[in-house]
Amino acid sequence: MLNKLNIEQTKSRPGHSSDNGLAETKNGGVIRKHMGYDHIASVHADEVNTFYKEDFNPYMNFHRCGVPELKTDRKGKTNRVYNAYATPLEILLNLPEPRLKDGVTRQQLEKLAGAQSDTGAAMKMRESKRKLFDGIEAAAQRRAA
Repeated sequence: MLNKLNIEQTKSRPGHSSDNGLAETKNGGVIRKHMGYDHIASVHADEVNTFYKEDFNPYMNFHRCGVPELKTDRKGKTNRVYNAYATPLEILLNLPEPRLKDGVTRQQLEKLAGAQSDTGAAMKMRESKRKLFDGIEAAAQRRAA
């Protein structure tokens, strides 16, 4: 039936060929952990994108630690073990020649990272997430009434 309709079946599972493994692993381990599995209506897309841009992404890049090391057990299963802790920014800046976007300097990134403590950034991100979800819930209740 798929051939008749000229539809290609695609896969999207991490660790398999022709998949977008990075996006799929972020969906499970990062995005879904914070946003949940419920559907978010498209009318809230701007609010969600603003939350990601202003609060979530800076928290993840400048304050969240953990560098996974992949280990394979004797049965062939791959597990992530966190022996080293560094933010994505620290990993980037420890490269011999970090590639930064045009106009972005190492000093600017370090200033952004130092503007808040890790705990302060986490609290700000959680408060923004709570406000976002409260707004989405209030809008859903208004539509239902």
